Order: sequence, then structure tokens, then C-alpha cells
Amino acid sequence: MSTLKLTKTHMLEGIWQGNITGSGESKPDIAVTHDNADVPDFKLTKADAADRWSLTIPVPASAIADGIQVIVVTDNETGQKIGDVVIIGDEVTNIDQRAELELLRAELEMLKRAFRRHCIETA
Repeated sequence: MSTLKLTKTHMLEGIWQGNITGSGESKPDIAVTHDNADVPDFKLTKADAADRWSLTIPVPASAIADGIQVIVVTDNETGQKIGDVVIIGDEVTNIDQRAELELLRAELEMLKRAFRRHCIETA
């Protein structure tokens, strides 16, 4: 399978929308998480164009808060992050550093899950 690519189309009224390409005609197996918890009710539907799937993510209420919140979209098949949604709330200082820190935390959690899965599979 080729590498998945996530492209944002727009965000309106608490609904983030984007397109996933790179899976061909087969539906990509993805996970959407915020703060190490699954985001429920995201939708992945086949778009009109070939090799394009529409992703709709309702932004969870817990992601609307002071500071920087990150929603991560991961390819379950490879364990790779294919994109993220960064939401910046009020009372933020040093935006670039805090955003980078949140992204690093999300990637560290993804690596921990992949390492645990690897340990289970090789045991």
C-alpha cells in the first residue's frame, strides 16, 4: 500500500474536513485521537474522485480549551501519523514552542503504542 496523505479542505462550525489520498480504492484504516483518547464519530467516505476519501472530524468539546490542542490522524496499518489538527485557544504564549511540544507529545504517544505492539508481536 502506498503512503497515505491527509489534506485539509476546511473547518466550519466545529467540523474539520479533509481528504485522504494514497490508498487507491480500498478504504484506509485510520485512527483519530485527542489527548490519547479516540475521537468518536469521525466519518470516512469515498469521494467522487479516484483515490480520494473524505474525512470529517467533529471537534470534541475537550479540544476547545485554553492553550494548544492537537487532534492526530494515524494510519492504523503502518502506525504512522498522516496528519494533525492544531487548535489554539486563548491565553497562549510562545505559540510556536508550545505547538511543537504538543506535536512531540502526540508523536511520543504514537511511538509508545507502536513499541508496545512490537513487544507483544515478538514475544
